[in-house]
Amino acid sequence: MTQLRFNGVVGSRGLLAGPLAVLRDTAAQARDAGTPEQEAAVLKAAIESSVESLSLLIAESEGAAAEILAFQVAMLEDGELSAEAFAAIAGGTAADAAWRAALAAQIEVFASADDDYFRARSTDLTDLRDRVLRALCGSEEGDVGLPPGAVALADDLTPSRFLAQEWAGRGIALRAGSASSHVAMLARAYSVPMVLNLRDVPEAEGTLALLDAEEGAVTLDPAAGEQAAFAARCSALEASKIRQAAFLTAPAATAGGAPVGIFLNVTLPEDLEGLDPAICDGIGLVRTEFLFHGHEGLPDEQTQVNAYEKILRWAQGRPVIVRTLDAGGDKPIPGLTREEENPFLGLRGLRLCLARPEVFKVQLRALLRAAPAGTLRIMLPMVALPEELEEARALLIEAATEVGFVGDLPPLGIMVEIPAAALTLDRFAIDFASIGSNDLVQFTLAAARGGNGLERLQRADYPAVLRLIAESVERAARRGIEIGLCGDAGGDPALIPALLATGLRRFSMAPSAVGAAKEAIARSADHG
Repeated sequence: MTQLRFNGVVGSRGLLAGPLAVLRDTAAQARDAGTPEQEAAVLKAAIESSVESLSLLIAESEGAAAEILAFQVAMLEDGELSAEAFAAIAGGTAADAAWRAALAAQIEVFASADDDYFRARSTDLTDLRDRVLRALCGSEEGDVGLPPGAVALADDLTPSRFLAQEWAGRGIALRAGSASSHVAMLARAYSVPMVLNLRDVPEAEGTLALLDAEEGAVTLDPAAGEQAAFAARCSALEASKIRQAAFLTAPAATAGGAPVGIFLNVTLPEDLEGLDPAICDGIGLVRTEFLFHGHEGLPDEQTQVNAYEKILRWAQGRPVIVRTLDAGGDKPIPGLTREEENPFLGLRGLRLCLARPEVFKVQLRALLRAAPAGTLRIMLPMVALPEELEEARALLIEAATEVGFVGDLPPLGIMVEIPAAALTLDRFAIDFASIGSNDLVQFTLAAARGGNGLERLQRADYPAVLRLIAESVERAARRGIEIGLCGDAGGDPALIPALLATGLRRFSMAPSAVGAAKEAIARSADHG
């Protein structure tokens, strides 16, 4: 074979050179069918067994893995998922055939959706289909024993298959897939390099592959010069990681000495395990919606109190900004959100919370009860109008009375992710603000997030977006309000100089981005 290069999309960053190893689909074993009553009982037992095995995995997992598995449990426990299969069984179809056919129809619906988030969920349904089929047929998913340093090639990969495999020192090349998929999230959480959408990569088992998950490509049977250049890039990447590690616990400052606040984005208390609070100035975003994806329904007040207290205690007095429930859009929650033609512009974020005050006030009470454990700030998502803020404040005051809260209420702020809020920030009676760059870019450039061919429009350094950010910073300064940024742009070293030029001096990001961000800040000139 002569050198061949295939371009794709980065799912999880990194570089790896190793033998190509093909991961083939595993077929469920054949089984003998019984009567409709027996088949219905068998399918019911297989679904219950799958829920039980997922629940055991959740107990052993943390962070993104636990969150994704909880999402799958919620889907599996939704009776609508299996209704068609049980109807087919009643008509004489075997349980495995009925389940396979029912899931095939739903997988096709998700796979053909316009929105990338929903397309990515088709892999979760495939995972659930295969998990229940294995339970029906008595087979197990396990580690297939990839060679050391291998680049695993597959059409796509389900979360279960990812979690069953040992990935240390290995990488992933997928012919399909989405950067929004759960398996891509897992790859990022476990620091496994991954490239997606490699349409035509051949199954050249054992061939040397250069997995470039920095630029999004795979090269097979590379020439000697290509191998040498790739090895040099690998060495440079390792050197940069060592260099960035030196910045981790140092205060962030520009080349001219201007201090910059560094904060963390977290999803669950488990995200903070093993992290030194000294790497940051606090937590700039706690995404509470993922507490609502559990398989036991919406979380009760005490469950939320426990989660918030853990995060507040970890911060050791540093400020912790907890964003209230930001459901809807690309974060549907069974039993709470509703299907809409355009969910990104619908009943989501604070709008949904105000429409469901019985759910919102449980969260507000939990936050107030947890507040004594640290320095709490409460942030409202998707706010467009000052009237929405004041309606939420009234509910917060009611919740304080209900729990007997004593003293000043925690500072109340808003996400600036709608252009209307950015342009009128000085009209909001708030204590602080945080720019959500992901949605601000989406709404400003009319380009939905996800693998829809509009990736080049999903950057925060377009002039229109930077102007909105600069205006927000100026309006906040005029009112003496602290303002930061907590979208993905805050942890992108390439964007940090442009963001500093807008006047921003507070950035919140994934913990893994802190070293690189501090290094980029240290190399940036002062502005303003």
